[in-house]
Amino acid sequence: MGTYWVDTAAVAFFVVEWLAYGFTLEHTAYGRDSLSARMNAYREVWVRNMLDREARMVDMQIMASLQNGTAFFASTSLIAIGGALALLRATHDALAVLRELPVDLTPSPALWEIKCVGLILIFIYAFFKFAWSYRLFNYVAILLGAMPPSSQRDTAEAEAHVMRTTRLFEAAGRHFNRGQRAFFFALGYLGWFVSPWLLLITTALVVIVTWRRQFASNAWRAMGN
Repeated sequence: MGTYWVDTAAVAFFVVEWLAYGFTLEHTAYGRDSLSARMNAYREVWVRNMLDREARMVDMQIMASLQNGTAFFASTSLIAIGGALALLRATHDALAVLRELPVDLTPSPALWEIKCVGLILIFIYAFFKFAWSYRLFNYVAILLGAMPPSSQRDTAEAEAHVMRTTRLFEAAGRHFNRGQRAFFFALGYLGWFVSPWLLLITTALVVIVTWRRQFASNAWRAMGN
């Protein structure tokens, strides 16, 4: 019974760390200095600069590349869901392999299936985030196509259009970031398949690595100049 308490505590730590990291990044003053927040400022710069250009083919090509990247991750999420479902169906085979290891790491079949279901749910969450992000990027593309001409750049309607496009653009990026964060934490979650103690370690490592990329990486420093 004691091992189940360890598993429960490890999973609770995983969930709390994920939620706390996401909340800090998106809803606190500290998070407003992250790499993602700094990039959001350039989304508005990009949209405003479009008002100075009559020819906007390059802008639409950039938008298409963002959509393609999001579609790739959405497709990858479906593949990951399929792999996790296959792992769930192969419970007995997987446990047989674990029994052959020199260290006893074999969970009960029920616990193994719970672990697989948890992994499936993470990838389902990621898929919904990437799919919605892709849809929002489509909406942004429509708004970019409806951008007022440069001759009307100083009008109130042009300013309103820039702000609504920027807000939708930021929402698309935010949902993409959440989907990618789910991928990162899914890698940490894999530690639970070995041991709840390893889950604690891998979760902490994921938080450290993702925090460093957002607040202490070369990219973050470059965007601060």
